[in-house]
Amino acid sequence: MRVVFMGTPDFAVPTLRALIAAGHDVVAVYSQPPRPAGRGKRLQLSPVQLAAEQAGIAVLTPVSLKGPAEQAQFAAHQADVAVVAAYGLILPPAVLAAPRLGCLNVHGSILPRWRGAAPVQRAILAGDAQTGVTIMQMERGLDTGPMLAKVVTPVDGKTTGDLTAELAGAGARAMVAVLADLAGHPPVPQPDHGVTYAAKIDKAESRLDFALPAIDLERRVRAFAPAPGAFFELDGERYRVLAAQVVDGAGESGLVLDDRLTIGCGAGTLRPTVVQRAGRPAMDTAALLRGRAIPAGTRLN
Repeated sequence: MRVVFMGTPDFAVPTLRALIAAGHDVVAVYSQPPRPAGRGKRLQLSPVQLAAEQAGIAVLTPVSLKGPAEQAQFAAHQADVAVVAAYGLILPPAVLAAPRLGCLNVHGSILPRWRGAAPVQRAILAGDAQTGVTIMQMERGLDTGPMLAKVVTPVDGKTTGDLTAELAGAGARAMVAVLADLAGHPPVPQPDHGVTYAAKIDKAESRLDFALPAIDLERRVRAFAPAPGAFFELDGERYRVLAAQVVDGAGESGLVLDDRLTIGCGAGTLRPTVVQRAGRPAMDTAALLRGRAIPAGTRLN
């Protein structure tokens, strides 16, 4: 098929590569414009743009698709289908209608649960036992379109980084399978029940509030790993917690209870196992404490 691919982050790269490997004619790639990043604030190309350029495919990075010129340019590709994976821009009706077979989306949840911007993080935060990917026919609503395929996977203590990589691969394989046999994947309307929305992550959510139960904080650590990283503060310094475990015990919320950095919570206790200080590499807690003592009785945040 003649395919226009639309995506931006690492999550979308496996789908682009799978389409190319399957022999589809990817006539254009759309991605978010380069953004300033790092200490030098240099413009950084998106992972999808880098992958497309390596494959020799033309990349377009419009700020918006609302203008008639951008919409005419999109229609001029004469695509059979547009494949979308975490693109980051809303597609206007004219864009949705331009490809002969419409626009198909790789969405990182089992719809209709977790429509919206941050489905992987929200599934972990909610303690969902399983999540997955859905191949969906796009329409004007937010992730409301009919479904063509689903892949389910257990959450099973995974971080957002781990789960996103797993779902990216599963979504790529599912999209290739759908395009190879559209007749065998008829669109099924989403049910009206079970709808939840995955709001965009606010960085303020990554602060560890030790008044919460330890089980919720451990989920928060996994949901925000590797980025932005859940954190606590001590003496004005921020400590990112990249892995933690719930341990037996009880103690005052926010109080360090022993020499292993076990912290009292609203219910239960939490023990960080991988921690990162500002400007330093991540390390296990024992290594951290050898260089920066945090004795029992210390109050965090």
